[in-house]
Amino acid sequence: MPAVLLWLCVAVRIVANPCSNALQKLLTVRGVAPLAIITLTHAGLSVVVAPWLATQRLPSGHEFWSYSLLAAALAIAGNWLIVEAVARSDLSVLGPINSYKPVVSLIPGMLLLGERPGGLDLLGIGLVLAGSWLLLGKSERTHDALARLANDRGVQLRFMALVLSAGEAVFLKRALLVSSPGVAFSWWAVLGFLLALPLGFRPLMRAWMSRDSTAVGLGWWRPTALIATTGLMQYCTLVTFRHLPVGVALALFQLSTLLSVVLGYAVFREAHFRRRLAGATVMAGGAILLIWK
Repeated sequence: MPAVLLWLCVAVRIVANPCSNALQKLLTVRGVAPLAIITLTHAGLSVVVAPWLATQRLPSGHEFWSYSLLAAALAIAGNWLIVEAVARSDLSVLGPINSYKPVVSLIPGMLLLGERPGGLDLLGIGLVLAGSWLLLGKSERTHDALARLANDRGVQLRFMALVLSAGEAVFLKRALLVSSPGVAFSWWAVLGFLLALPLGFRPLMRAWMSRDSTAVGLGWWRPTALIATTGLMQYCTLVTFRHLPVGVALALFQLSTLLSVVLGYAVFREAHFRRRLAGATVMAGGAILLIWK
């Protein structure tokens, strides 16, 4: 792949992820249930990829199907938790939580393998914690700020989603090794729709038939934009994983957290913009240090 297209994919991924979360929050503000949002998203993506899939052979081998099914199941569960989280808490707080992912990834090695974090690891963890303090309030003691962060229900859901999304990334990477970004993305969308439909059909129909439905109260642009940004985010993630080391890709993706803070202020008028932007910057720096050391 030409370098220009690869870096374009990285840039699209950085922008699309927080835009997708902002659109999810817009829909929840209008009363659309999280499961309806997830089902609608995968339904739209399935419609988009269906004509292309009709021209392709079914992938052979149980590895692809097992990895793709597991990735889709974790995606549905993780995205449901994310939508529940954005419905409860500020986008400018939830976005930077992604910086905890490399911190969480250190824990299994410490507990199960007896690994000790090095100096750069400790510095990265310290930056993430310091950024969390800035995120919530400089007037509080560090312990109080972190306790308030941990007790926030939206943050708790976002942390659970973070763990599931890490598992999803592993299985998607496995599926990608035995296929292509286009094939892996298309079946991720379709399998996700099939898994989400039994749970999301009734809330989706309720949203559709109500006076404040997706079609009447929200207009078509929000659901269409959500489908587009989610699709671009996922496809560009797969392309980036295919051509860049995962650590480098994840470090670059940390820039999304800054845009989450900007969108939280610009779209939802969330408070403490400068402080949260500073906190998100420090947290992203710590995460990059942990990933790209």
